Amino acid sequence: MTILNGPLKKGGAVSGGVWYAAHTRHQHEKIVAQMLANKGFEIFLPLYTEVRQWRDRRKRLELPLFSCYVFLRGDVDRRLAILTTPGVHGLVTSAGKLAAIPEEEIEAVRSVIENRIKVEPHPFLKCGDLVRVKSGALRGLEGFLVRKKGETRLVISVNLLERSVAAEVDASMVEKVTAAARKDEEYIVSAGPGSQYRDRSCSVRVTPRPLQVVSV
Repeated sequence: MTILNGPLKKGGAVSGGVWYAAHTRHQHEKIVAQMLANKGFEIFLPLYTEVRQWRDRRKRLELPLFSCYVFLRGDVDRRLAILTTPGVHGLVTSAGKLAAIPEEEIEAVRSVIENRIKVEPHPFLKCGDLVRVKSGALRGLEGFLVRKKGETRLVISVNLLERSVAAEVDASMVEKVTAAARKDEEYIVSAGPGSQYRDRSCSVRVTPRPLQVVSV
């Protein structure tokens, strides 16, 4: 499990700022990442290892966790430099505007990769029991808990792309995230159609229940 050119600074690109996603041709992620890095963009291309069996041999392959996508940041006013890169179909947008990837989603994936946790792509998941890792290298990381082939995995998502990845975790190292656990956070409370107000004193009474693990 490695990261290709991430984080990387070349040609005067400034580290930091907003992350975006470039949509690429299938199996062109690595070459696109390298070309964009050479153009001065900071690139994040998380990879995972998969063993494939051919008729006469087994081979370990490093494949993109997010097939057909490369994450980048830098001077997006140079959009033409991105769009003219061979293998790039375009930049991910929302409502016709360039869409940013939340920093916390990128950092969640980066944390798993950098700590060499076994990880693989997972069907997009946006509901279930939200948990937080309470100890170990991934302490503080949040995601959904699932069980696959007898193993417990933490599923984290990049919601804009509707893509998820699953990292192996010990079930004893996670705790369920409840409203009570978030009592020090701000709550946005709906006050009816077309209106919202911010209430820091909002509290919710929660009855604890056993953590549920979704089987897939």
